[in-house]
Amino acid sequence: MTATYRQPGVVLTDRTFTVPLDHDDPAGETIELYAREVVAADRVRQNLPWLVYLQGGPGFGANRFVGRPAWLGRALKEYRVLLLDQRGTGHSTPANRQTLPLRGGPAEQAGYLTRFRADSIVRDCEAVRPRVTGGAPWTVLGQSFGGFCTVTYLSTAPEGLTAALVTGGLPSLDAHADDVYRAAYPRIERKVAAHYARYPQDVERARRIADHLLSHDVVLPNGYRLTAEAFQSLGILLGGGEGSHRLHFLLEHAFVRTPQGMRLSDAFQEEVQGLLSYASHPLYALVHEAIYGQDARPTAWSAERVRTEFPQFDAAKALAGDGPLLFTGESVHPWMFDCDPALRPLRETAELLAARTDWTPLYDPARLAANEVPVAAAVYHDDMYVDTAHSLATARAIRGLRTWVTDEFEHDGVRAGGPRVLDRLLGLARDEI
Repeated sequence: MTATYRQPGVVLTDRTFTVPLDHDDPAGETIELYAREVVAADRVRQNLPWLVYLQGGPGFGANRFVGRPAWLGRALKEYRVLLLDQRGTGHSTPANRQTLPLRGGPAEQAGYLTRFRADSIVRDCEAVRPRVTGGAPWTVLGQSFGGFCTVTYLSTAPEGLTAALVTGGLPSLDAHADDVYRAAYPRIERKVAAHYARYPQDVERARRIADHLLSHDVVLPNGYRLTAEAFQSLGILLGGGEGSHRLHFLLEHAFVRTPQGMRLSDAFQEEVQGLLSYASHPLYALVHEAIYGQDARPTAWSAERVRTEFPQFDAAKALAGDGPLLFTGESVHPWMFDCDPALRPLRETAELLAARTDWTPLYDPARLAANEVPVAAAVYHDDMYVDTAHSLATARAIRGLRTWVTDEFEHDGVRAGGPRVLDRLLGLARDEI
């Protein structure tokens, strides 16, 4: 079933597809995928090549654009664009605390979720592509985790691609999750230091909030239990171009005087619950570490374990001295499944995924070394979410890949500088391999 409608300057078509849950069992259970086709209003009848966009995450549906903002306007000059909700996200058979019990208990849920990684997403794309393009290959644009999926695409189905574009999403080909987080915590510390250098008044504000949380039981209006560790995780904002400013504005109105003394303000709590809740994207928490699983080693709550190697991130220790409180970044921890009401029913499922030891490889180094697809990647210098050294090592391992390394943007550069970023990558990809 399709539905076509208009927004300023574009024509949109809602499209749905049925694909196997397990592509190795095509006659078995199926799931539904949703995608939004976008074409410039003045090019509707033209035979344009296709570009499929893979959103970052994992766990987020494709952007819901209005009109032609960010990179989309540049893409629509020469492509029809397919904004795909990856399996389990958006309108694509969503996986969350409400739907997963349909699978059965935690063991059945965990088994189901093993099929929501990059390898399955790429096979979804290949199942959908003939129905969209008539069999012609297309260009893929992968942002962040979408870039991870793009490298899997190059490893497993390069024949489906005319070009591959990656923004802030070249993964290590062989790093365990522990390696990823050992590289991540020092980057996060640098981002926090830069924030405090920009807003020195936030040092005391953050310490005061953390101290309050260590001595008070705070439950946000949506039922989220706000602990000091949960407050620290707001540092995820620091990986975006405007994130430091957003964090500063959040901290400046944290407290209000009440008959019971100083308390966290309603405005602060309202904004914090929106930033911390996984209700709209639970897959991010459930499979975040699983995206690094490629062998018999469990991920075993890697970010939590590795954090103990960096004691400067311990809130109580920081407050016992006179140093700044360090925020954390893009990491998932077991306590989140206690604090967040959207995740609490899924705690045992998450534990089973963390203990899993049968992960299969997501990348094929030999095939990447022989790559013939034009590939270009934007690598953001000191990207908080994806390690620059890991990305550049992968860039060297993919034959013909052209990089644009820049400190002009943070991880969300494809949004902030979209037309220019996409234009630069298209130019690089069109050079000879």
